[in-house]
Amino acid sequence: MFGDFMGMMGKLKETQEKVKATKERLNTVLIDESSSDGQVKVTITANREIKSITVDDSLLQDKEQLEDYLVLTLNKAIEKATNINETELAAVAKEGMPNIPGMDSLFK
Repeated sequence: MFGDFMGMMGKLKETQEKVKATKERLNTVLIDESSSDGQVKVTITANREIKSITVDDSLLQDKEQLEDYLVLTLNKAIEKATNINETELAAVAKEGMPNIPGMDSLFK
């Protein structure tokens, strides 16, 4: 009985380490997103940290338009980053989970 428990605890610790390593790796995965006309470009990591924002000079004259472009473009980039992040972390978590009936549905 304790052997199974200790084995599960070891597996849990291993999975936690893999999750940590995956999060660190996701800091190096860059997502580039542009507005539809290319006037705003953003780069973020898969952990949703903004790395750069480039704005065309023509947008500097219209504050409202610039704000709209930034919101739309950043939201698209964040959505892509979130999808990558969740997919990667779910795969690591699922790999490390013991085979408990009914738990499969949590990671789909």
